[in-house]
Amino acid sequence: MIKFNSLLNEIPLPIRLFLGKALLFFIVWKIIYVGFLLDSKILDYPLTIHVGEASTELLNRFSSMSGFKAVREAKTTLYEGEYVTRQASEIYHNGKSILHIADVCNGLELIVLYIGFIVCMPSKFWRKVLYIILGAMLLDLVNISRCIGLIYLREYFEYYFDFAHKYVFKTTVYGVTFLLWMLYARKIHLNNETVQI
Repeated sequence: MIKFNSLLNEIPLPIRLFLGKALLFFIVWKIIYVGFLLDSKILDYPLTIHVGEASTELLNRFSSMSGFKAVREAKTTLYEGEYVTRQASEIYHNGKSILHIADVCNGLELIVLYIGFIVCMPSKFWRKVLYIILGAMLLDLVNISRCIGLIYLREYFEYYFDFAHKYVFKTTVYGVTFLLWMLYARKIHLNNETVQI
């Protein structure tokens, strides 16, 4: 225990404060989400539907492809030994199911992760608000673009769909999140010193 305390004391105070805030933010978010929001239709349901409808709207209006429709459907799946029914957005192209957007694909966890970083970093209040709003909107747009890319691959290059879904688009979405964090953290104040990153 003494070694742990000495190791902890070697970590600079601003980093300890950031890690403590991040842990507290994570615990509070998980309690609120799992305890109150998971089975409700407050966050996941509208965001999932929004991603599906925005993807089809953009494809129908601004691409050479048309005939897309997002439909709200209840899907029953086996999850940890139990059958769970959840709402999802199913995207159809000319009557054929082409993409299933489940709650875990709506980008909520990524947006909360991004917001948690911004909240835990030291900065002025209005700068945090600006980065939270603009960053969340950008991450939502990136997730919609990811879905459009998956639809395009499913339609024309299905061989690459699984690889792109598992690796390429996840790397892209997390890369954009990291770049937003870097942009935010380029000027932070630690112990009254400005640190340029």
